[in-house]
Amino acid sequence: MQASSTLIIPAIDLIGGRCVRLTKGDYAQRSTYDATPLDMVRQYVAHGFHRVHVVDLDGAKASHPANLDVLRALAAVPGAEIEWGGGIKSDEALQAVFEAGARYAVVGSVAAQQPALFERWLLDYGPERMVLGADVRDGLVSVNGWLENTTLSIDDLVHRFRPAGLSQVICTDISRDGMLQGPATELYVRLQAEYPEITFTVSGGIASIHDIRTLRSLGLRRIIVGKAIYEGRISLSELC
Repeated sequence: MQASSTLIIPAIDLIGGRCVRLTKGDYAQRSTYDATPLDMVRQYVAHGFHRVHVVDLDGAKASHPANLDVLRALAAVPGAEIEWGGGIKSDEALQAVFEAGARYAVVGSVAAQQPALFERWLLDYGPERMVLGADVRDGLVSVNGWLENTTLSIDDLVHRFRPAGLSQVICTDISRDGMLQGPATELYVRLQAEYPEITFTVSGGIASIHDIRTLRSLGLRRIIVGKAIYEGRISLSELC
């Protein structure tokens, strides 16, 4: 079980129902792993990691959830709390994700491109279930499966949704995602210090248990770990 106040959230990225990892968000640079998503969630829960971050990459590209059958299977694992993102761009999509068993919904593109809609979701479903996903490249937010850039910064989004009760943000540094070269630590420390009422999740670049210990020592509250687990650089027992 996790003893630290820092919550470790293991990650699963899905394409075609299989576990993959992209490099810098590039669909053409992906690794596919033998372990099934269901096996991974069972392993995570068995080690005390109940909240699992799952990205429907097919859904992000198609602009609608594309792996709901997988979500149903994962959510049925006793003790699993699935944090699901990818392709949630309409009321119908959000409802489908929750009905399939997701505990939390991660929304990025809608928040950047249709802010009034995301604000309504925050108010309707509550900030405890709605998570802002801010995928950042060169300081600016990217949308639609990281395929398009915007002129917005993560601070722009945080300021927009604070009045609606925003309390959870996953910030992914795309330039570091899948690179195993360490996280953008200064960015997360700044964000957590400037917006203490919001919990920021570190995402992208985690390469070793040393990265985890450093982030914990700096007071970061949540850390997503993905490729480092699949590549055997960090064991689940080390994270406990």
